[in-house]
Amino acid sequence: MPDSALLSSAESLDGPLAQLFEMGGPVMVVLAALAVIGFITFLYLMLVGVFYAPRLTRQLKRFMTEWQQTPADAQPEALRQQAGAIGRLNPLLQLVLDTARSCQEQRDQTRIRATAARDAQDALQPFEAPLKIIEVIAALAPLLGLLGTVMGMIDAFGAMAASEGRANATQLSGGIYEALTTTAAGLVIAIPFAALAAWIEFRLRRLHATINSTLVTVLNDADGIEFATAGSKTAPEATPEDSNAPQQFTPRSRQRLAHATG
Repeated sequence: MPDSALLSSAESLDGPLAQLFEMGGPVMVVLAALAVIGFITFLYLMLVGVFYAPRLTRQLKRFMTEWQQTPADAQPEALRQQAGAIGRLNPLLQLVLDTARSCQEQRDQTRIRATAARDAQDALQPFEAPLKIIEVIAALAPLLGLLGTVMGMIDAFGAMAASEGRANATQLSGGIYEALTTTAAGLVIAIPFAALAAWIEFRLRRLHATINSTLVTVLNDADGIEFATAGSKTAPEATPEDSNAPQQFTPRSRQRLAHATG
């Protein structure tokens, strides 16, 4: 009895699904594959965000407060050891501590800014590829659905032409009904992924702003560091290559993300 009930439930689930794939044809298979790939990509993005997203933790906020008060007495390496293995996965922690240590060592400010800009861009690199995949799926799904509809319409009108005018309205409407199935499936897939892409882009913008404001605070407060030697140490003359280094900590990918959704 339980086996027959399980078999009947499996058949009830496979029936509409198999019928849907039969009506949609190969385009429906491609749409299903895109939906699976997009779902896996979103799960991967959420997992990466849990462990590797730049975040301003409580320990980092305390360090920033100490840095703003007495930057010369701040201890970046002590905080790095206290953060633990999980805390050191936070790229913003590494960015702030490396920049603060470089400022305490009185290195060239131009090189510090260039290094911070490069590291800030690398910190958000793991999120760019998954976002691009989701954007591509959101853009391709309705186009594939439209392609399936056009192919279905071609088959429907081809069958009507082959019947030499003997085809009735029922046959024609049935062919159009099957052809429109792929358009509906493409829209069902595209709409949630378009919303996800917009939400991910918004989150990345917030991360950009957090990284930028934090690093700017570290560099601005570094002017209060007292030099250990008598008199201030003159920074090395900037080379022409350094003069072209970016002064803002917004990654170059921000411009691409700003136009990702039009």
